[in-house]
Amino acid sequence: MTKPQLDPDVADVAPNEPALTAYDEQHVVTYIRLLQAEGEGADWRQVARIVLHIDPEQEPDRARTAYQSHLARAKWVTQQGHLLRGVGSK
Repeated sequence: MTKPQLDPDVADVAPNEPALTAYDEQHVVTYIRLLQAEGEGADWRQVARIVLHIDPEQEPDRARTAYQSHLARAKWVTQQGHLLRGVGSK
C-alpha cells in the first residue's frame, strides 16, 4: 500500500476504477475526512474549502464536482474496495 498523505491536494475528479488505485491509497485520510464531515452534516462548501483545497466561491463547478466525486469514491472504497472497513458515513 502506498503511504497515505495527511492533507494532499486532490484531482478535479476522483478515480472511477473498479479496483483500488494508488490515488485511493494516497488519499485515505481525505476519504475519511469526507465521510466524517458528511456524517456530521457539514456543508459541502466548507468541506471543499478545507479538505479538498478548492474555494467554492471562486470555482463553484469544480468544487462541487470534486466534492461529489471524492465523496462517492470514499463510499465506494469503504463499501466495495474494503480499504476503509468500518469507517462508513451515516
